[in-house]
Amino acid sequence: MRKLTQALLLAGVVGVPAFVVATPVLAEEAAAASPISANVTLASEYVYRGISQTREKLALQGGFDYAHASGLYAGVWGSNISWLEDVGAGASSSVELDIYAGYKGKISDDFGYDVGYLRYEYPGSYPAGFVSPNTDELYVAGTYKMFTLKYSHSLSNLFGYANSEGSSYIDASANFELMSGLTLGVHAGHQKIKNSSTFDYTDYKINLTKDFGGGLSVTGAYIDTNADDTLYTVKGTKIADSRFVLSVTKAF
Repeated sequence: MRKLTQALLLAGVVGVPAFVVATPVLAEEAAAASPISANVTLASEYVYRGISQTREKLALQGGFDYAHASGLYAGVWGSNISWLEDVGAGASSSVELDIYAGYKGKISDDFGYDVGYLRYEYPGSYPAGFVSPNTDELYVAGTYKMFTLKYSHSLSNLFGYANSEGSSYIDASANFELMSGLTLGVHAGHQKIKNSSTFDYTDYKINLTKDFGGGLSVTGAYIDTNADDTLYTVKGTKIADSRFVLSVTKAF
């Protein structure tokens, strides 16, 4: 049970929406563009870093973003979760809230960068001695055209995993426009748990996103990991095995 609990606590994280900061070309365009946006998503399940956060149940997600023309941004994002209660150790939390802020800029038309801070918050009640799942991460990313390389570093214990401060996640991704409104995305990442390398794993994803205009898009994603199923199984469900996730997003 201790190994299972640790594996589940490691898993509890969320995919933050991509931060898009427009570079003003004309003063009129900068003035007309709203710095505030919102989004809402309905997904067949909530998967982050290859691990199901809702044990293959539906997820309702949404957030708000502020993006200044200078490159500064901030936002908040939330989703329902089940992994903390699935642990069965007396924890009670069904919501994840993420608060983030950072700066995104360009070195040239082809090269860009993104640096920021992300706080994962899990409001709820926890028994005595339960390591807090709340997590702080710093991240830095570099982009070249459609390619992105990102490194995240935990400043606290990672999602309730004891003595895991300094854990890291590195991932590479790319997006290719196949035709107007249709994008292919590929991703690979590696989660490293400080002082608990048994739980390290690599995840993979390939997805297609169709933009229907008006802020409406649909994404289908195939996701897999090389995580040990004996460590990532809860209530008879393998939460780290291959899966297909369908989601519908509306941006405002």
